[in-house]
Amino acid sequence: MAEKMLKFVQTAQAMPEKRTASERAGDFDEIYREFAATKATEQASRCSQCGVPFCQVHCPLHNNIPDWLRMTAEGRLEEAYELSQATNTFPEVCGRICPQDRLCEGNCVIEQSGHGTVTIGSIEKYITEKAWEAGWVQAPKPTHGERPQSIGIIGAGPAGLAAADKLRRLGYAVHVYDRYDRAGGLMIYGIPNFKLEKHVVERRTALLEAAGVTFHMNFEVGRDASLDDLRKKHDAVLIATGVYKARELQAPGSGLDNIVPAMTYLTASNRNGLGDKVPEYDSGKLNAAGKKVVVIGGGDTAMDCVRTAIRQGATAVHCLYRRDKANMPGSMREVKNAEEEGVEFVWLSLPKSFRGGDFNASAEAGFDKLKQADPAAARVKDVSFQGGEGVSAVHASRMKLGPADASGRQVPVEIENADFDQPADIVIKALGFDPEDLAQAFKAPHLEVTRWGTVKISARSKMTNIPGVFAAGDIVRGASLVVWAIRDGRDCADAIHQFIQSKVQPSAVAAE
Repeated sequence: MAEKMLKFVQTAQAMPEKRTASERAGDFDEIYREFAATKATEQASRCSQCGVPFCQVHCPLHNNIPDWLRMTAEGRLEEAYELSQATNTFPEVCGRICPQDRLCEGNCVIEQSGHGTVTIGSIEKYITEKAWEAGWVQAPKPTHGERPQSIGIIGAGPAGLAAADKLRRLGYAVHVYDRYDRAGGLMIYGIPNFKLEKHVVERRTALLEAAGVTFHMNFEVGRDASLDDLRKKHDAVLIATGVYKARELQAPGSGLDNIVPAMTYLTASNRNGLGDKVPEYDSGKLNAAGKKVVVIGGGDTAMDCVRTAIRQGATAVHCLYRRDKANMPGSMREVKNAEEEGVEFVWLSLPKSFRGGDFNASAEAGFDKLKQADPAAARVKDVSFQGGEGVSAVHASRMKLGPADASGRQVPVEIENADFDQPADIVIKALGFDPEDLAQAFKAPHLEVTRWGTVKISARSKMTNIPGVFAAGDIVRGASLVVWAIRDGRDCADAIHQFIQSKVQPSAVAAE
């Protein structure tokens, strides 16, 4: 039965049922169950149908949220799905992993008025899952027939796949090149199953394959072909590699065994879940079972690591972050889930060094002397004090928040004589990601990059300094959200279409 709208006063906010912490900590299944049909329509009916919908304004894709909420409340699910997927290549992915509390839901008008936000993400997931069940999700088909031009896309992550979907709908032959063995990028190897089960991504890539997109997996640009080789083969090339180079923590003892980057750890766990043979997981090096785990960082990747460690059977999981909870960049919903599952957060703590093996307090003192005498030598890998026994503790200092800097955030300030050791058998660095040196990797020294190493593009044309070569996603904007990568991929597809059509004879364009 159709529901009336604006029911936020008499109908309380409700999320889908969440499995208990003890139950979900024992597996990698998604933690939220799906809405029942009556609950989905009821919650959708809470929407206030704002004249200026701030949920839509603060969505990177500018999804038509109020409209598909109204359609859901009225039982018009197929129309709701059609409207949802019109602006979003992966609505079922965004419904699961977007930090809605920082985007659409966090800016919901009724949330600001104290009535509790509309549960937009859960309804988006519900709509799309019902669409898959009903067979409404179809492979993209060219709307203007097949075109003679082809596009090469480097990277099968969200930006590359979003662009592939849109370009295929425009009738282009699309070839996607990726160095991994499965398409999906971060959605497959970086995000754990309890947030995004892999079949959700795999059925979308299968749909793109059915639509005629050609995937070249285990293909590394620079090894199997240079960027110039792909330029000769295609009418346009899109670089959508993402950023995967882990940021390092320059601290004494950082070369000790069992200090690992977040993506290395998460990839091993996801590969194991996919059934792959992962020697470092099987040996225990990248497996938290029976270990004390310390994760350094405060973003969503850090939350993925601590919650993965819990599920692997760690005896203790601590997350060290240099600011307080209110200033944490990760989703507060994720922090709450982690706390429920047994993660202990050590707020206002900054790692200074690592203990273990041949590195201890006296070695740290020697390191400090070397740093004062010869800073360059102190940065050499050989003075990382690698010890065969591996890390045993993180030596950290207590912090307090001082005055705000130019960005408006309070700067962490060390508290003197307040150091402590946090025991650890494995330390995971979740400090963010930087771009790889693509100019060197792609054998394209002429490719311009910014001072941060990201690919430099024209804001208007989305093109790099190389004619016909475009870039989108994290490799342009830096490490960001999946939803922004989807937006960038779709925008770049439009730019590529405009570029190619500008070279077509006017008569051909008129005949379209």
